Amino acid sequence: MRALDLDAVQAFVLVADHGSFTRAADALGATQSGISLRLKRLEDRLGIRLFERTPRLVRLTPQGEAFLPRARRLLEAQDEALAAVTAGPQRLVLGISDHVAGPELPMLLARVAGQGPGLALEVRLDSSLDLLQEYDSGALDAVIVRRDAGRRDGEVLFRDEFGWFASTGWHHRPGEPLPLVTHRERCGVRVAALRALDAVGVPWVEVFVGGGGAAVAAAAMAGLGVSPLARRTAPPGTVDIGPRLGLPALTSSEVTLHSRLSDARLSGALRGLAAAFRLPVAA
Repeated sequence: MRALDLDAVQAFVLVADHGSFTRAADALGATQSGISLRLKRLEDRLGIRLFERTPRLVRLTPQGEAFLPRARRLLEAQDEALAAVTAGPQRLVLGISDHVAGPELPMLLARVAGQGPGLALEVRLDSSLDLLQEYDSGALDAVIVRRDAGRRDGEVLFRDEFGWFASTGWHHRPGEPLPLVTHRERCGVRVAALRALDAVGVPWVEVFVGGGGAAVAAAAMAGLGVSPLARRTAPPGTVDIGPRLGLPALTSSEVTLHSRLSDARLSGALRGLAAAFRLPVAA
């Protein structure tokens, strides 16, 4: 019997994880037609149909569900075999903007860490400005950050939309400055939000300045004030109160990937993370 094509098995697992041929292709640095061809070869080899496909939906068939855990074990066995003959673990040092990292970050990082025992992952969360400086100095292999107004390099992953978020029970006292919950001074989102308020003459006061996304989210959820946040990363228990208070609209922001990786395996792991970060797209 002919052995299974492990590249096709990997494509199958990525389509199952992402629920999309397009996002799986992004993760592999391949084309959607190339992914479809690999899946067809695998289905022909196995003699079963692995996915049900419609213009809006990609989902596993019962046979695909049964094959998925076994496919993962095949890929894990390959990684273990390769790790056994390499000198040591490969290291990926990655920076992610604290404003970009959302509640799904643990799941996304698990996908990268799942690349196998031969991969060591180091992640730093900081402001986009600080991370880009570290990247330019060579301290980071890659960064996922918000695009700076004066910088046009990097691959655009998606565009974030913003709002003014506060806890569901929060109310603004008439006549008082708008109480703000923000990141620290070097945060580009903070700067843009304050400029937007100043431009329309809305008085404000910072009541909480957080050193990280978790602190800012906690303060907003606790009802300390209003925070300019991406809709994608707004914490549960908060709502956009901008329209109700007549606050100015906040401009959207592109999230970009910068990488200097040349190693195929590390680049593949990074592509997988970047594809998972993208907003949902049609299959």
